[in-house]
Amino acid sequence: MSACNFNQSNEEEQAQQLADSLKADSLAKVKEAEEYEKNRPREAKDIKIEKDLSYDQYTLEDEYDYEDTTRQFQWDKIKEKLAYIENFQKSNKFYVVLQNYRNMNQEAPLVKNFHRDEYSLVSDSLGVERYQSVPLYKLDDDSVPILYGRDGSLAELRSSDTLDMLKIKGISFDGDWQVPKRYIKKIGARDSIDYHHVVFVDVTNQNIATLEKVKDEEWAVRSMNPATSGHHAPPYAKETPLGLFVVQEQKPKMYYWKDGTKEIGGFAPYASRFTNGGYLHGVPVNYPQKSIIEWSPSLGTTPRSHMCVRNASSHAQFIYDWLEPLKSLVVVID
Repeated sequence: MSACNFNQSNEEEQAQQLADSLKADSLAKVKEAEEYEKNRPREAKDIKIEKDLSYDQYTLEDEYDYEDTTRQFQWDKIKEKLAYIENFQKSNKFYVVLQNYRNMNQEAPLVKNFHRDEYSLVSDSLGVERYQSVPLYKLDDDSVPILYGRDGSLAELRSSDTLDMLKIKGISFDGDWQVPKRYIKKIGARDSIDYHHVVFVDVTNQNIATLEKVKDEEWAVRSMNPATSGHHAPPYAKETPLGLFVVQEQKPKMYYWKDGTKEIGGFAPYASRFTNGGYLHGVPVNYPQKSIIEWSPSLGTTPRSHMCVRNASSHAQFIYDWLEPLKSLVVVID
C-alpha cells in the first residue's frame, strides 16, 4: 500500500471515529434532555384542560353573571394545583391520610401556642381548630405539638409504620413532622395509587368542577356546576377550609343533628366526606320532608352550609359514583 493510500485510510478511520463520537454524544444529550423533561417539575403552563362533560346538567360557563358581578372558574389557579398534584406523584412514596373525625382517635393535645375563642374552641397559630385535628410535633421534640393537621390531609410516610411516632412529610401542608401512629391511616404505595379524580371547590365563586386525568399533563373537565360552601356562624357553622384533602368515606344519606341538640334534623343525600364533618352532598332534606330534593335556589349564591359543599342532588350522586374513597382528592380554593 502506498503512503498516500495509507494516509487516506487513516483519515477516513479518524473521520468515522469522530462521527461515531459525535453521534454518541448527541444521543447522550438527547437522552439527558428527555430524562430532564420527564422529571422536571410541572408548571401551570404545562397543564392542558379540555371540556368533556360526563354530567351536563346545570352547567355553568367559564364566566357568568351573578347579581351585579361576574363569576368564573379559576382555570389558571386550578392548573397550578393540578401541576402540584402531578409533581408530588412523580417519586415513589407511601401515602398516609391524617384522621381524627369527631376525635375518634383521641382529642389532640394542646399545641404550644394556642388560642381559645369566646366559645371555648381551641385553635393553633394558623387558625386550625383542635377539634377533629391531628397533633404535629417537631422531629426532634415530641413533648408538645406545634400545629394541628386537618383531618383528611395527605402526607408522605417517611419512617417505618411499626413505630409509635411516625415521621411524615406534608403534601396537604408544609414541613416534616412527627405524628402519633393512632392518627395515621396508611393508604398505599405510589405504584398502587394514582390521584386522577379531583374535585375543585371555589369558595369565592361558589362553584364546583370535577376533573379527570386523561394522561400526563392532560385533564378533562367532567362537570362545572354551582355549589354552596360553609359560612362562618360559630359555634355550629364553619367555613369550608381551604386546602387539599383525601375523600375518606361515602354515605348514601348523611344524617345531621339540629344545631345544639342530638336530635336528627334531616339528611343530605350522596355524601362524600373529605375533612372533619365536611361533605360534598346534595340538597339537605329537613324533616319531616323525606324525599330527595333535586335543586335549591340557594346553590351557587352565597356560603350558608355548616362546612359542607352543597350540590344539586343529581350532581352529588354523579360525584358519589365517580369518586373512589382514598383514591380521590378534593381541593378547596378561594
